[in-house]
Amino acid sequence: MDRYGRIFVIVLDSLGIGALPDADQFGDVGADTFGHILDRMGRIEIPNLRKLGMLNLHSGGEMKGVEKPLGRYTRLAETSSGKDTMTGHWEIMGIRTEKPFKTFTEHGFPPELIAELEKQCGKKVIGNKSASGTEIIEELGEEEIRTGAMIVYTSADSVLQICGNEETFDLRNLYRCCQIAREITMKDEWRVGRVIARPYVGKKRGEFKRTSNRHDYALKPTGATALNALKDAGLDVISVGKINDIFCGEGITEAYHSDSSVHGMEQTIELSKKDFKGLCFTNLVDFDALWGHRRDVKGYAEEIEKFDRNLGILLENLKEDDLVILTADHGNDPTYTGTDHTREYVPMVAYGKKMKEGGLIKEQPTFAAIGATVADNFKVSMPEGTIGSSMLEELL
Repeated sequence: MDRYGRIFVIVLDSLGIGALPDADQFGDVGADTFGHILDRMGRIEIPNLRKLGMLNLHSGGEMKGVEKPLGRYTRLAETSSGKDTMTGHWEIMGIRTEKPFKTFTEHGFPPELIAELEKQCGKKVIGNKSASGTEIIEELGEEEIRTGAMIVYTSADSVLQICGNEETFDLRNLYRCCQIAREITMKDEWRVGRVIARPYVGKKRGEFKRTSNRHDYALKPTGATALNALKDAGLDVISVGKINDIFCGEGITEAYHSDSSVHGMEQTIELSKKDFKGLCFTNLVDFDALWGHRRDVKGYAEEIEKFDRNLGILLENLKEDDLVILTADHGNDPTYTGTDHTREYVPMVAYGKKMKEGGLIKEQPTFAAIGATVADNFKVSMPEGTIGSSMLEELL
């Protein structure tokens, strides 16, 4: 079996393709991120996704699939308990998460946690609610600058976020406070998936702008993943975007921070021109962070179009023994109620120049089919305790 020399796994963060059978347990009956965007927009310009078979897999609006798709495609179900970034990405690489991370969307963080954070950081906490990051800076940024307090907030995800103005709450101090928050939230009753530093600049309302100096303090994966297996076998494991943060650097050999999803694709294209053997694992977060949570259908659709343009460039740069796998980590239906992620199937669309044929392949019960496929391709055994079965034979 003639295997691939390089695999590019690209996560279109939150691009779900329809509610999972257990969506009712998560309050997500009828959610369909991609399908509802197509229905609302009618048409979007995605010629490259279309030719690979994305619309054959999941159509909507006025858009239909092509007669002879170039890629292989199916949908993947999530077997872990949750619908957050870390749970989804960890599962892609082989980990099943049984205990969902804690969320504090409804009432904010408990007083005991806030008191401990204030004591150790030496700063008063303001905010302490679920909010959009840009909106809470507009609301409380001037107060933070004036009083020296710190803005703490959460979202629909399992996350504690701290905002800091780069001019008055310097980055080093912001990162120090986030490290303290990470230690505090290791307690079972306060266990959040991520603590995130959210720096911004500006002096008054209307001028505030978040910077690219965000940093995630994630829990380490609960076990070894496909990434560890690849690295231990001497292969390259290159991360683009927030992958390195999500996995706490575990199994990563080289990491690239992205300023945006467009930048992340540009970095992936540049990496495709370099020599390496192994995996390039890319996360494109703007679908989720900028458009899904804000329930902005038009913005989400335009982000998909931007991605598609860069996908075309990546496809042109592929070598004969390259494989591209497109997927997602959860849904975030911008037409749905609230601001939360949605419990959905995710796409798996794969293409390589030497692939024998395109078309539908068997549905997989877990996102981990991707990690298992990557490991199988490089003749690497998945670590003990991981899940997922390889789809490699159907992708050659």
